[in-house]
Amino acid sequence: MNAKENYLTLLRGEIPEYVPSMFEPRTGRFTEDWLTPVYAPNGPIVTALGVTYVGSPELMNGAMPKPGCIILEDITKWRDVIHTPDLSGVDWEKYYTDRIKDIDRSEKYIPVSGGDYFLTLISFMGFENAMLALYEEPEEVKALLEYVSEFYLEVLKQQIRWIKPEVMSIMDDDAALRAPFFSVEMYREFFKPYQKKHCDLAAENGILMERHDCGRSEQFVGDWVEMGIRCWNPAQTTNDLKAVKKRFGRKMAINGGWDSLKWANCEDEEAFRAALMEYVDTFAPDGGFVFAAMAGGKPDAPGAKMRQDAVNDVYQNYAKNYYKSH
Repeated sequence: MNAKENYLTLLRGEIPEYVPSMFEPRTGRFTEDWLTPVYAPNGPIVTALGVTYVGSPELMNGAMPKPGCIILEDITKWRDVIHTPDLSGVDWEKYYTDRIKDIDRSEKYIPVSGGDYFLTLISFMGFENAMLALYEEPEEVKALLEYVSEFYLEVLKQQIRWIKPEVMSIMDDDAALRAPFFSVEMYREFFKPYQKKHCDLAAENGILMERHDCGRSEQFVGDWVEMGIRCWNPAQTTNDLKAVKKRFGRKMAINGGWDSLKWANCEDEEAFRAALMEYVDTFAPDGGFVFAAMAGGKPDAPGAKMRQDAVNDVYQNYAKNYYKSH
C-alpha cells in the first residue's frame, strides 16, 4: 500500500499495512477561499463572511481572528451584520479544477475541512461575547448558525461535486488544556446538529471522516463516533487516551497521544527512546493509531538533533512495521 491507501484503510476502521505517520506526504491540499483559512503567512485575510484573519511566525502562521476586531457586538443584530456571499454566479468547476490540477490522486488523497461553528461564532463576536450569547440569547445563536450552515454546506456540496474528496475533517477547537469551553449538553444543543449535517453529507458520498480538536475534548468523542468520525488529531495527552482507545478501539483512531510538553527539552537519549517505545506499545496494538511523536524545542536547542534522530529511528525501525512484527 502507498501512504494514501494505508491511511484510508485506517479511517475505514481496519488495521493498515503499517502504522501511518502524521509526517507522511499523503495529502493533496489546496487553498479554499470560501471557508475559514488555516494559515495566513502573507498578511491579513478577509473571509467571505467579513472576518479578518492574521498569522504570525510564532504560531507557525496559523490563521487567527485579528485581535480586537469584533464585527458583531450584539447577537440579536446579526442579521444586519453577517451576510453570506451570493454564490449563484460562481464557476465552481473552473474554481476547483484550477486548484487540484497538480495533485496526483494515485498517491495523495484530497481532504476538505469545515464545520467550525464554535470558532465561527467566536470570530464574529470574540470569546467572551460569544460565550455570553450562548447563555443569554440561545435562539439567536441557533438562528445565526443555521444561516451560516446553509453557506458552509453549499460549499461542501460543490467540493463533493467537483473535487470528489476522499476525506473530510471537522475542525473546531472547543476546549482548553484542562476542560472544554462548554458542556456536552451544550455541544449537542448548539454545534453538533450542524456538524452532523456535514458528516451526513460526507457519509452519503462515501467520504471518510476525521476530527481536529485541541485540548481536553474527550467528552465529545462518543458523539463524534456516532456521526461517523473515525480519527482524532492532535489527541493531546491532557485527555485519558488509554480509556478512549479501550472504549472505542479502531472506531476512533488516535492521531497524536505524544506528550510534547513533557519531552520537548529532554537531553537524555535513553529516557527519550524509552518514552517513544512506550508510546508505540500503548497505542499501536490492534490498530487505530497514527504515529505523531515530535522532537520538540527549537531546531538549534540542546538535544534537538538527538530527539529528531530518535523519533525518525523509532518510527522507521520499530513503529512503522509494528503490525508485521507483533
